[in-house]
Amino acid sequence: MAAPTTAPARRGPIARLAARVRNTWRALTSMGTALVLLVLLALAAIPGALLPQRSLNAAKVDEYLALHPVLGPWLDRLEAFDVFSSFWFTAIYVLLCVSLIGCLTPRTLEHLRSLRAVPVAAPRNLARLPKHAQTHLAGDPEQLGAQMADALRGWRRVIRSEQGTVEVSAEKGYLREFGNLVFHFALLGLLGAVAVGRLFGYEGNVMVIADGGPGFCSASPAAFDSFRAGATVDGTKLHPLCVRVNDFTADYLPTGLATSFTAHIDYQAGEDLTTGQWRPYRLEVNHPLRVGGVRAYLQGHGYAPTFTVVFPDGQTRTQTVQFRPDNPLTLLSSGAVRIDPPAGTYPDAAERRKHQIGIQGLFAPTEQLDNRLLSSAFPAMNDPAVAIDVYRGDTGLDTGRPQSLFSLDSRLIDQGRLTKVARSNLKAGEEIRLDDGTRVRFDGALPFVNIQISHDPAEIWVLVFAMTMMAGLVISLVVRRRRIWIRITPVGPSGQPGTVNVEVGGLARTDNSGWGDEFERLSTRLFGKET
Repeated sequence: MAAPTTAPARRGPIARLAARVRNTWRALTSMGTALVLLVLLALAAIPGALLPQRSLNAAKVDEYLALHPVLGPWLDRLEAFDVFSSFWFTAIYVLLCVSLIGCLTPRTLEHLRSLRAVPVAAPRNLARLPKHAQTHLAGDPEQLGAQMADALRGWRRVIRSEQGTVEVSAEKGYLREFGNLVFHFALLGLLGAVAVGRLFGYEGNVMVIADGGPGFCSASPAAFDSFRAGATVDGTKLHPLCVRVNDFTADYLPTGLATSFTAHIDYQAGEDLTTGQWRPYRLEVNHPLRVGGVRAYLQGHGYAPTFTVVFPDGQTRTQTVQFRPDNPLTLLSSGAVRIDPPAGTYPDAAERRKHQIGIQGLFAPTEQLDNRLLSSAFPAMNDPAVAIDVYRGDTGLDTGRPQSLFSLDSRLIDQGRLTKVARSNLKAGEEIRLDDGTRVRFDGALPFVNIQISHDPAEIWVLVFAMTMMAGLVISLVVRRRRIWIRITPVGPSGQPGTVNVEVGGLARTDNSGWGDEFERLSTRLFGKET
């Protein structure tokens, strides 16, 4: 009669949950998972490079949504226009950090244990190892063992002796795993530094008119044309930096390609803001101004046309407004100007709003006409001209609603509150007269520069961790793990000096590349040293 079998005991729900959590943790903290997450992070960053990002240019995002009414809203739901602050990018980022910490901790402990361990004893049969050499030498086994161990400088070695047989175990290449750990810990530090920069850093762009323009101070986000703040930055504790641009020069090839940009600026930071002292600086592309914890970059340039409006009562208003370069090769630019009549020109506010002047059109630094169509022949300001539409009515200056710097509000035009009253091409000094006697004059243009102000408290750490990663990678690629054993066995009568049999066995702990030649040289040196 067969003995009764007992069914395995079923685990309770807590035990099953603990097993599932344990298995999930093991899978997450494996190096393979970390590599997959690193690749996913790189792939997840691609939409941030291909699609406009709301934190950098909200107008571009709105333009994309308008041009893609079907695809755009779906991408917006997936946070494709806010990639680097999206939930899925953050999830990959956090999982990668957790995976790296989880897989590096046991590897570090194992490496520390290996540093304290002594090389293992020699295998019983050295001839079975991938590399093996054998010879006969004359001498005492103890003395030969000590001499051969001394010849293995740079190796961790230990001498064992038993029943007249001397064995030397040696191993090198511990720095390989150290370099590997340094690389991965530096990668973890780099990810942390980037996260700190995103939390506590900020970045803003502003267009500053040169040649006597008003300049700007970075004490408030309102001073910037666009501003991206870190998650913990509320805009109240920005590093103050004031900049004014004295002049701007650009050198061009005959084809119109720029070869260099240079802006001579004056700046104030720190104690200069209280003393009123201005310091000069030559600002160039890839040569930012670094002061007070911030960096000021020269990003680009363009032109700001100047218009003067002479109202029927003889009072004037002059404005210089930046136009957006639409053609980077010729700097043909587009933009808009809004001019409010001076006080007293019209009796009340309602009448004044009906006579605000809006100017919208193109600016060419070097005029080129195709019939009446204006274009630019060269990016330098050799023959400036504008092609403008002049509007009269409510430009929206009193509404408090934000408007584009480079175009008039199309809703006001569609509602009839802003009416086009003239169109003309003007060169510097020319003017156009409206039906009510108002004159609009084009006075020329001034260059402007686009300056980016950046503050990243972890910038130096990003550099340090990046360099540490490279150092760790080089070490892990150059250093190779090698292990050899030497067995010296007497051949003659016991206790008498004479001939001994010397066996050397070698094993490559990592890659075998070059190990054959290296072992041959090592064997020749060990055997030849005693002959």
